[in-house]
Amino acid sequence: MKKLSYLFALLLLFGCTNSEDTDKQDKLEENISISGTVKDGENMAIYLEALSQQGSIKVAETTTDQNGLFELKGNVPGMGIYQLRLGESQDKVVPLTLSPNDDVQLRTSFNEFAIRPNVSGTEWSKPMNLYMEKYAVFMGQQMQLNSLQGQLSEDEMMAKYLEIRKPLDDFARDQMNKNPANPFNIILSTSATPNMGFKDWDPKNLDVLIKVAKAFKKRYKDSPMAATMETQVFQIESAYNEFLNAGSDKAQGPLVPEISMKDPSGKVIKLSSLRGKIVLVDFWASWCGPCRKESPNVVKLYKQYKDKGFTVFSVSLDTDPAAWKKAITTDGLIWPYHVSDLLGWDTPLIQTFAFNSIPHTILIDEDGKIIATGLRGVSLEQKLNELLDN
Repeated sequence: MKKLSYLFALLLLFGCTNSEDTDKQDKLEENISISGTVKDGENMAIYLEALSQQGSIKVAETTTDQNGLFELKGNVPGMGIYQLRLGESQDKVVPLTLSPNDDVQLRTSFNEFAIRPNVSGTEWSKPMNLYMEKYAVFMGQQMQLNSLQGQLSEDEMMAKYLEIRKPLDDFARDQMNKNPANPFNIILSTSATPNMGFKDWDPKNLDVLIKVAKAFKKRYKDSPMAATMETQVFQIESAYNEFLNAGSDKAQGPLVPEISMKDPSGKVIKLSSLRGKIVLVDFWASWCGPCRKESPNVVKLYKQYKDKGFTVFSVSLDTDPAAWKKAITTDGLIWPYHVSDLLGWDTPLIQTFAFNSIPHTILIDEDGKIIATGLRGVSLEQKLNELLDN
């Protein structure tokens, strides 16, 4: 279960967003409360954090007492995704879909903090608790499945993966249909997104995502999170229609728009110059925590498949050239294709590619057509296995 909290951060549709609200916490009136008990977690720091373009931003912090009791208060600007972190470990993290005036209670232990937080006090508490338990079961089964690599064929591995994933996805879809406006649908919606293309994707997922997006827009009409949900669902619907029209999984998307920008040395590189290769277009930035955490996985896959026609085209949303170059070196991003206009969120690529959070990825084929968007972690590895391990 070691990767549970980390995967929540990676699997969400919403990564580092263009928001400055979390930088003003000290000036805002407290409007949420979180309290509880962490057995065997005495005298430990506990943090409430938000994800922004600067990475993890502290909203509030406190320390558990000698009995593991704690209480913290803070301010959230609106409905959104936050995380409660115990100590300095990135493994002890609980995702919270907080809204103003939430009064959250938590009753758990040190060992089960990120598996069974037993949250209460909000409308999203029950589906969250049930989902996290089912997610823990899925992760355990996936670890067992991974140990069988080399003993089973790729088709057998994929069939078993879909089999163990099905109870989690069915639960998520059922919960979203029952209460489309529930804030925890931010997380549940990741079970309905086509992270591995549309070949084995159930179109019922699109129906429920549209239902959630409409409910969010109505209930949280001024929320950036609701706007992000609406944009993401529109992109999924468009891509799915392209897939149906194309009649094949590989040619499911249109020709990717051109990107022509300077690399760190000042040389102009065009995305179209990489025709003939499978390319991962990776929108990232040095200040984006989830982007940096995904870097080791992308480096691993690049090394594994670079001799089979795969490469990475990294597009940075940095504004500081020194920070950009340092991150490339520090993270060992060894592919030669790094570009940026150094305009940050003012880059016209935001409108061209219709995204408002990073990391954001687009996988394109040898002809420059879009295969899939939003692939990261296991889903990216499985798609590259499908395309290049033959």
